Amino acid sequence: MQKWSARIVESSSFKSFIIGVIVLAGFLVGLTTYPALVERFGNIIGALDAVVLAIFTVEIVLKMIALQPRPLDFFKDGWNVFDFVIVAVCFLPFGGSYVAVLRLFRLLRVLRLVTAVPRLQLLVTAMLKSLPSMGYVSLLLLLLFYIYAVVGVMLFRENDPIHFGNLWLSLLSLFRIVTLEDWTDVMYLQIYGSDNYQGYNQDAPGRVSQAMPLVGAAYFVSFVLIGTMVMLNLVIGVIINGMDEAQREIADRSLHELLTHEDEDVAAAAARETRINKLRRKLEEMGEELERLK
Repeated sequence: MQKWSARIVESSSFKSFIIGVIVLAGFLVGLTTYPALVERFGNIIGALDAVVLAIFTVEIVLKMIALQPRPLDFFKDGWNVFDFVIVAVCFLPFGGSYVAVLRLFRLLRVLRLVTAVPRLQLLVTAMLKSLPSMGYVSLLLLLLFYIYAVVGVMLFRENDPIHFGNLWLSLLSLFRIVTLEDWTDVMYLQIYGSDNYQGYNQDAPGRVSQAMPLVGAAYFVSFVLIGTMVMLNLVIGVIINGMDEAQREIADRSLHELLTHEDEDVAAAAARETRINKLRRKLEEMGEELERLK
């Protein structure tokens, strides 16, 4: 039974079938957003949803059987825990005001595509590994926003109180600018003055039109260059590093699973562990040598 279950869950056809079922689950959740369809085909949608839930349940049972005699090893993998929680919650007797929670978890079943497609797992793992470094990049970006926001209030408050009337408005305006959404309009307001630029049709108390062509251009161009180009490259670099770490981790885990099998005796397993460590050291030495050659 164990070998039969392992052959099923590891087969490419079974994995493709599960991916198709996940897509079907997402399609069914989308249909429930149309009241007319629910009223007309509600029984069919409900029956198909029950079939999808049954298939997911059978999948989890087969994976646990494949890990005999230690089925609880299933929960050592975070992705398996995620799948189990998504399926288990759908069996809870939600009703009344909790129906929305059940619908939310039915929608989250679409996220099982991440666990079913290895490449998506790699991307998500890379993003998670990038979070610590992303925190420092975010801190640097926050400092940049704060400095430019304070300078923007000092320079442009009288000419454009709508966008730079206070620190909060200035931060919101800079967020709009860094997304490159009509940021030139905000820049031209400062370059030509609020009275001379036709795109500014709002009046505000205390507004005094001031044209600052050089200062305005330097302020906005420098912020766009630093905020979008430099920061974007930093974020991309952090994600790439995270992806490299995730690939090494997956490769190490695959190599470990390949060379150490559960049915081997302790001596053979220890010998293979030694081989793994030697291979890992050789790979590290090769990487260091490549870095020196660069």
